[in-house]
Amino acid sequence: MDDADKFARTLLEEAKRFLEKANVDAEDGGRQAYLHAALNLGFCALEAHINAVANEIAAHKEFSAPHDQGVLLEKEVRLDKGLFKLTGLRIYPLTDRISFIYRRIKGKPLDSSAQWWSDLAIATELRNRLTHPKDRPSIKFKDVKNALVATVKATDVLYRAVYNKPFPPAGRGLNSKLNF
Repeated sequence: MDDADKFARTLLEEAKRFLEKANVDAEDGGRQAYLHAALNLGFCALEAHINAVANEIAAHKEFSAPHDQGVLLEKEVRLDKGLFKLTGLRIYPLTDRISFIYRRIKGKPLDSSAQWWSDLAIATELRNRLTHPKDRPSIKFKDVKNALVATVKATDVLYRAVYNKPFPPAGRGLNSKLNF
């Protein structure tokens, strides 16, 4: 496991630990802070895992086409003197990158009717309400719990597609290894 994978797993463990702390903190202010931290760190972990997988497969020659590299490495693809070149940053939605990697590896589309996929969409909406607030969002324990489950399941689906094995932390559910 390289440093990127270790860091991504650390972020996930932190998210799970903050969720555990939110479950025992009766004070609403503390509970909300723990829920906010859990939700945001859960998405940081998902993005870190996607980036680690994408960077690894981008090094393989079957992914050397500029458009593949563009999505995997989040780079803009432009024509320069008749050739495609990778240029500046181009951010793709998480779900697009997951779908892209899955399809390129498995040769078929991801099952977007799966429960985890719709749970991930709901989780993303919740994260967006917190990250880009227009008013004070209502963040509930069960919603953050479902969001973390969805991010773990998304990572597990990606691991199964790319590595043909489950995402190791998925077996522990939302039980953190941390005790801060």
